[in-house]
Amino acid sequence: MKKLKWLSIPLAFMLVVLAGCQSVGGLDISKALANNMKPVSSESRQTVSVEVVPAEGALSVSDKVAIELINSFSLNIEHGKVEDDQTVSMKGDVQLNGQTTPFLLSMDEQGIGLQIEGAKQPLYISQQQEAPDILATDNLDAINQGSQEMAVKVGEFIYKHFPNPPVISVEQGETEVNGEKLKLTHLHTEIRGDEFFDLVKPFLANAAKDEQGLKALIEGYYDLFVPYVLMLEENSSALPDDKQAIVDNIYTELKKGLEEILASYDAEIQKMLGDDPDVATIFGKDTVLKLDLYFDGQLNVRKQTMDLNIALPSSEDLPISAVKVHSDSEVWNIGGAVKADKVDTSNGVLDFTAADPTPGQVLRNFEGVAPLYQFLDETMNIGYKMTSIDTDSDYYGVIKKEGTTYIPLRFFADELDADIKWMQDSSQFVVTDDITGKEIVLKVGSSEALVDGTPVQLKHPVFIDTNGSSYVPLRFMAEALGAELDTEIEGWIMLTRE
Repeated sequence: MKKLKWLSIPLAFMLVVLAGCQSVGGLDISKALANNMKPVSSESRQTVSVEVVPAEGALSVSDKVAIELINSFSLNIEHGKVEDDQTVSMKGDVQLNGQTTPFLLSMDEQGIGLQIEGAKQPLYISQQQEAPDILATDNLDAINQGSQEMAVKVGEFIYKHFPNPPVISVEQGETEVNGEKLKLTHLHTEIRGDEFFDLVKPFLANAAKDEQGLKALIEGYYDLFVPYVLMLEENSSALPDDKQAIVDNIYTELKKGLEEILASYDAEIQKMLGDDPDVATIFGKDTVLKLDLYFDGQLNVRKQTMDLNIALPSSEDLPISAVKVHSDSEVWNIGGAVKADKVDTSNGVLDFTAADPTPGQVLRNFEGVAPLYQFLDETMNIGYKMTSIDTDSDYYGVIKKEGTTYIPLRFFADELDADIKWMQDSSQFVVTDDITGKEIVLKVGSSEALVDGTPVQLKHPVFIDTNGSSYVPLRFMAEALGAELDTEIEGWIMLTRE
């Protein structure tokens, strides 16, 4: 979590740079940025690369491997297509560890599909799930449309009140986009980490003074969501129906909250930076975001380049001094006829809709994609499992019989994602290891098991108790499924699969 904290906080700089742009050099930047929040058909290409800068001093072998792997990453979207606000596709490839993996991502009102070249099946997330009557197609479309309109209004409000960054310029020139020379307006802006909080404060002050703007936003959200809240609420008569009173009350509380923040803003920021050297490093002069946007005559962004350097506090857990992200993109055919590509799901999918596939299912799906398989298996170690079993708790159902510790087969198999089949005719269980596919055959009442066809003698047989639960010897089952047991803590059993 600490690593994610340091990597995520500085992304706020992008918002400030994008938002902190008023009219410069004849370009109404606020209007231009808000204009580009509206969904419209288009085609595009984009590249993203990441570089991790190691901290000074010796690095462990695992740290060096991880840093080299991250630095080998790049994302190339050769052809992005926006057909409408719900239908999008991206065709491109991922570079990782010197290997290229092509992919196709598509999204429509039915679901999201991701086909990776070499994978057995595409990944899929369905968006066609059961919903309350109020979220029927017509209502859902209305909510989506209203949400998009509100997003634009919120963007306009933010852009309106943020001050300009210290470094900002606008110039006219000719730039190539998708092989075509265009006359575009070039906006360049930069912000350092130590400038961040000085830009946020005037935004809060300006927002607090804009009674009309704040009330307009509150009214917009009221109109968008309250009708559906009333439809869901059984006793809707208990809810206030005076829209203006509700808007006024929310505005009053919001304004009060902003004023309270502003009253202690400088002292709180200074205290935070003084008390936490790590935060001071991130929001220091070495964290820098540089952004170049190129607008056409209709204020559409046709080209964009971003360079973000995030200074990080070095530690044993995170032996790096900075993360650098570079991105560039081009957009064309804006508002034109665009047909998004579609992932082929006719031969089945690896479905993430109801429940995540098991680690073994994921790994087997990507056996033909060497870099991704290696990343998931060795770097991410997605097959890792650790479970704590309280031997005194009825929940786990652990029992001891004739010196052998037993555990319910169903519970144990579920913990390790193993599949169980009950063969009623032969009174046998066939347990399949999720990662290796190895089969363990257990016969009720028998002290012999088969592990991938090899007979193994058990100290005591598998049995079914009076409640119908099937019990297996814990240590045998753990070792058969590639897990280790640790009983050093009295009353507890630690189950680990590396």
